[in-house]
Amino acid sequence: MALYAVTYSYTDDDDTLDRVRPEHREYLRGLVDQEHLVLSGPWASGELPGALLLFQADTRDAVEGFVAKDPFTEAGVISEYSVTEWEPVMGSLYSEL
Repeated sequence: MALYAVTYSYTDDDDTLDRVRPEHREYLRGLVDQEHLVLSGPWASGELPGALLLFQADTRDAVEGFVAKDPFTEAGVISEYSVTEWEPVMGSLYSEL
């Protein structure tokens, strides 16, 4: 399996973000349980409105599918995203991947 770094940029529709966040997080928990999502979280407060997600998948298309089914995507609060295959070579999490 390959690793993919996904970045989300959010719209300024904070009301929808707040309303959909519980469903979005439940969806991501399911991907963790399936061992597809390795890490995820929003950028630190005061930084860019968005998030970083690290996926494990056989193909980029699989990751694109995860993003497409994310409740944030379906609600229209992700203004743009990127999917980039990532090849870590060292670090404290490296041995766990």
